[in-house]
Amino acid sequence: MRFHYTFQKVVDLKGNEKTQAEWILSSALVELQAQEKSLEELTVQRNAIIISLQSAAEQKTPIAKIMEMQEYVNYLDTCIARKNKDISHAHQEVQNKQETLSTKVLDEKVWLKAKDKAQTLFQQSMNLREQNEMDEMATVRFAMKSL
Repeated sequence: MRFHYTFQKVVDLKGNEKTQAEWILSSALVELQAQEKSLEELTVQRNAIIISLQSAAEQKTPIAKIMEMQEYVNYLDTCIARKNKDISHAHQEVQNKQETLSTKVLDEKVWLKAKDKAQTLFQQSMNLREQNEMDEMATVRFAMKSL
């Protein structure tokens, strides 16, 4: 007789939910990395403009050009501030997805443990049944030899 777990579809569902949560977490991490890379690029761009601005100030550059560069630095500062908010939001999303994954992993473990327990009980029952059959066969043999 073979073991058949009644709730196997639930176990499979919990495994699929965990896998899906892993994929979603992975996507959130990719998004976070993209946001961080974008911030790094903005920061590098801002630093390059600041260096150019300092160089322009030391040379005899028209004030209009310096003001234009300063406005661009201000624009980059705004973009950096916005990007920091995006990164903070992305961090929060990653944390939420990690919590969801932890819950899914725990759910799956609970169902797998229940399945293992049911399988152990089934195996014990089968062993007991087999032992009873063996005992009965031994009893019959002993009775036959006694006659």
